[in-house]
Amino acid sequence: MGTLYIVATPIGNLEDITKRALRILSEVDLILCEDTRNTKVLLDHYQIKVPTLSYHQHSELKKTEEIISFLREGKNIALVSDAGTPGISDPGNQLVELLISGLGDNIKITPIPGPSALTAIASISGFPTDRFLFLGFPPVKKRRSRFFEEVINSKYPVIFYESPYRILKTLNEFNSLYTRYKIQDTIIVVCRELTKKFEKIYRGTAAEIIKSLEKEKIRGEFAVIVKK
Repeated sequence: MGTLYIVATPIGNLEDITKRALRILSEVDLILCEDTRNTKVLLDHYQIKVPTLSYHQHSELKKTEEIISFLREGKNIALVSDAGTPGISDPGNQLVELLISGLGDNIKITPIPGPSALTAIASISGFPTDRFLFLGFPPVKKRRSRFFEEVINSKYPVIFYESPYRILKTLNEFNSLYTRYKIQDTIIVVCRELTKKFEKIYRGTAAEIIKSLEKEKIRGEFAVIVKK
């Protein structure tokens, strides 16, 4: 039986990868990628020539069964996402779930930990993070209000991700909720493009961060942490 390695890759800066991750990526028989084009940039940078295969949340069951067959044949496979740790608001959970449900027999699943925007923003927030909630991406349409109500009413800091297309809408929704529930504005930390060339960290109330963002070109993914 082979081993499936869940390998964390950089969220931006290509230097943010462990020696162990590079060794595993060099030694496996196949690398499963969320997008082979994105992973190729990393592999080319470190001159890794291992074959890649596209595998993401929309992949057909037939492809999943093929991957499991490879593992049963004794092949070792690495699973990576476009950035960060697979399974943390990224594809990957489905394959792991199938393997541990019995389809994988004695196939070993090994984590190769590393970068994650989740831990990066927690580490620089200045908030107490011995306990916190992570809620992934907010709903795009339905249940958004309920999502943000859960955030502002949490007794623990809450971390979530947001796209550049909705970050201003999200911060404005916070403003509305603070007014509706007569809650005093609280400090929010918003991180843009963590570890990348245009990385920027905003600290302030939602209204203050909105003013800053409105003056700039909004690009890249955002991570947000809110403390009541």
